[in-house]
Amino acid sequence: MTLTPVIYERTYSFGPAELKLGDRTLIMGILNVTPDSFSDGGRYNHVDLAVAHAIQMIEDGADLIDIGGESTRPGSQVVNFEEELSRIIPVIKALHQQAPHIPISVDTYKADVARQAILAGAHIINDVWGAKADPAMAQTAAELGCPLMLMHNRQERDYSNYLQDVVQDIEESVQIALKAGVHQDQIIIDPGIGFVKDLKENLTLMSSLAMLNELGYPVLLATSRKRFIQNTLGVQADDAVEGTAATVAFGIAQGCQMVRVHDVKSIRRTVDMCDAMLYASPGLRRN
Repeated sequence: MTLTPVIYERTYSFGPAELKLGDRTLIMGILNVTPDSFSDGGRYNHVDLAVAHAIQMIEDGADLIDIGGESTRPGSQVVNFEEELSRIIPVIKALHQQAPHIPISVDTYKADVARQAILAGAHIINDVWGAKADPAMAQTAAELGCPLMLMHNRQERDYSNYLQDVVQDIEESVQIALKAGVHQDQIIIDPGIGFVKDLKENLTLMSSLAMLNELGYPVLLATSRKRFIQNTLGVQADDAVEGTAATVAFGIAQGCQMVRVHDVKSIRRTVDMCDAMLYASPGLRRN
């Protein structure tokens, strides 16, 4: 069997920092500067600890660092604008100063937070609400001229036709971004594994990622340590690296070109092995 995912070729340049899609899978290292994230909350609240961890992920093979100041786990507390900025801006500034060659994404759904983060040294907006929670987000990304990652999410798990609804939700986010002036080549989509989806729905979407790969945009896959892995394997979050690796490998085979993970060193090996096989395939289609 020949694998035939679409490989989207994109180059994002941010001064000395650069991301290039099309040659290999990129790894996004997770840096949560929060007290309550589901797997690493409270571990990197101090600027020095956060930056040191980011540098370690870079040394382990991360291509970019995703910094978030508000947990998105179920039941987490909403963080106001000022508190979120106080958590992330010092880390963004310090990391940008120490490693200017590494792209930084900011994990936020608030347009004002995203704007301040980009002005402080971040390069990419990663919105877990797909530009739907804050009506100013898409316009902000367009004005700043930065890539915008749009994740699938919705208020309620009220699907009528699950996979079609997911695709429609993502296409709605894309249209919001395009209408606001975000360039098509600046959009990356994320299936939102673990968000408003039960175990069966997460597994079904994992087996259907090739469908999203055909929508015309690079796909970011964020499955690291998530509950559907824990529940499937009967493990805790910090013991889910093999399950995460399996989802990463499965996603890459279906065309996901970027993966968001905690365990960079281990997943780097998984990614490298997948890439050695996938990118040697004569069946690849490039866009």
